[in-house]
Amino acid sequence: MATITLQDIRKKYGSDVAIEGINLDIRDGEFVTLVGPSGCGKSTTIEMIAGLTKPTSGTVSIGERDVTALPPKDRGIAMVFQNIALFPHKNVYDNISFGLQLRNFDKAEMDRRVEDAANTVQLSGMLDRMPSEMSGGQRQRVAIARAIVREPDVFLMDEPLANLDAELRVHMRTQLQRIHNKLDTTIVYVTHDQAQAMTMSDRIAVLNDGELQQIDPPLVCYHEPANRFVAGFIGSPAMNFISGEITTDGFRSDSGHGDVEFDPAAIGVQAGQDVTLGVRPEHVIPVDEAVGDVTDTIETYTDVIEPMGDEIFVYLVTSKGETVDMEDPSASGQILMNVGPGTDVAENQELSVVFDKTNLHLFDAETEEALAHGLSEPVRVDTSVDTSADSEVSSDDD
Repeated sequence: MATITLQDIRKKYGSDVAIEGINLDIRDGEFVTLVGPSGCGKSTTIEMIAGLTKPTSGTVSIGERDVTALPPKDRGIAMVFQNIALFPHKNVYDNISFGLQLRNFDKAEMDRRVEDAANTVQLSGMLDRMPSEMSGGQRQRVAIARAIVREPDVFLMDEPLANLDAELRVHMRTQLQRIHNKLDTTIVYVTHDQAQAMTMSDRIAVLNDGELQQIDPPLVCYHEPANRFVAGFIGSPAMNFISGEITTDGFRSDSGHGDVEFDPAAIGVQAGQDVTLGVRPEHVIPVDEAVGDVTDTIETYTDVIEPMGDEIFVYLVTSKGETVDMEDPSASGQILMNVGPGTDVAENQELSVVFDKTNLHLFDAETEEALAHGLSEPVRVDTSVDTSADSEVSSDDD
């Protein structure tokens, strides 16, 4: 096992900047996921850890070694890719042991490692099978076992579940967690799928436009996003955003819907300051179900209903028949609400809703940095908090 340290890592392709000054500390035995939209820099980052791509500047360290200039074979890493790339003419044993055969490992030691790896990924009894005789999930486990036999210091996984169907992705997600618990080794995982990031990781590193936005445990990123990008990217369905400004009494929306009373002084904002209010769909509540500290009633009309089985997504508009701007739904007064499956709701009906004040978020309109999480008893976000591995609140490339 080993720590990983990225210090001031930058990567440029000509005049295009792919990674801009990332600093990241990954602890020994930690499962860290790099997540973000396509083109954000996550795959470039993991390739620089692997040695497949050389950084333009900065250093990469694994354990106590500066490995920036070392080739991949000397870094103590093993990598699992999106494309499984097994040898179709070799059986499972030979696929798993291929790297060991190239290094002229003793047959007894090779047998031991292959058997241990096969047990870890639950492939015992399948070592004589050919890849064509296996399911997609089984073939992916062969690829993972091929990495395990190397007994590396670090596992690097770049979208390893992307080519599997939805059911297999969920199954393999669970398997990867079990493998990590058994091996207790350092794993860096890349995905654009936030469900994978949220469920598997000790911490997630959210990237956008080549910059690290936040590195924290999944639920911290969800409940205490460092900025508007993290708030909008982490969580499905996405957070609602309402633009407005601070008044002496709290928040007043530009649309006239969604005003919130609170003490501006408690979070250090001033009247006239432009801000964005954030509210997750599960914190938009039908007024007859509201409890605790909530906002004043907002009169809406149901637009689109999406039953999901265990929940219902309800798209609300503040003016009946209003055309929703697809580029900026909130500007048209659209609010997304998430309710339980037993909620009595239908299309084109009037519905009074409120927001749960204890779970509202406030972001600076200009910098998009978080100002507060929870406006019932506002807690100001300390913007001086370090964004290193030990921070509590900190500010994804393909």
